Amino acid sequence: MTDGPRIEAIDRALALLTALAEAGPDGATLAGLASVTGVNKSTAYRALSTMRARAFVAQSEATGDYRLGSAAMTLGERFLTPQSLAQSLHPALVTLSRAVDELVHLGVLVGDEVLYVDKVEPERAIRVFSEIGRRTSAATSAMGRALLAARGVPDDQLAAYLHQRALTVEQLAAVLNAARARGFSTELEENEPGVACLGAALMRGPDAVAALSITMPAERLTEQRQGELAELIGSLLPPLLPEGLSLWTP
Repeated sequence: MTDGPRIEAIDRALALLTALAEAGPDGATLAGLASVTGVNKSTAYRALSTMRARAFVAQSEATGDYRLGSAAMTLGERFLTPQSLAQSLHPALVTLSRAVDELVHLGVLVGDEVLYVDKVEPERAIRVFSEIGRRTSAATSAMGRALLAARGVPDDQLAAYLHQRALTVEQLAAVLNAARARGFSTELEENEPGVACLGAALMRGPDAVAALSITMPAERLTEQRQGELAELIGSLLPPLLPEGLSLWTP
């Protein structure tokens, strides 16, 4: 808690919302919320009733238990739309692209594919077909692999990401395990001849919400260069990320 003036009513309401988020979809009783937050039961009731009127809190008609309402959950969803992520992360992509002099992409997971939402091209030319709005397989792209690895998708669920892909579950599991061990993913000429990518996931709390990739001619992505790029991402990006987002570190 930072120093500064506080409005007690708002502070109590936020404490109750936090407790409801931690309670999960089953919700919590009024007495339980009062106990966890230290808020007087009658005060907690008035605060919850007020937030319920604004849809930040919902209440079960059957049990009377409270849970997060639609308005509270929508706040995070609005922050994490592809458009808002692209806008807020663009300066970080520009800085990274200039530092490595390579093409940098930003993508989000949509079903079994990665949707390209932003890109920054280097000053030197690189012959790679990519455009914002394009989709590519999550299983065979560096961004997709970083997201799947960071999300901890179990091996028995990986088949869902292999639609019409010349890749086995065992092969995908192996590359995801390698990504978890190193903290970054790679893709070497699996989507386009002569082109390779290194990917890193971006987190919001425990959730992988986006990924970035550095794309270059395959001959430039040596094992030594992979280590150099991973180290650069780890040192350069964290201070540039918007508040609430962090770099995936297994």
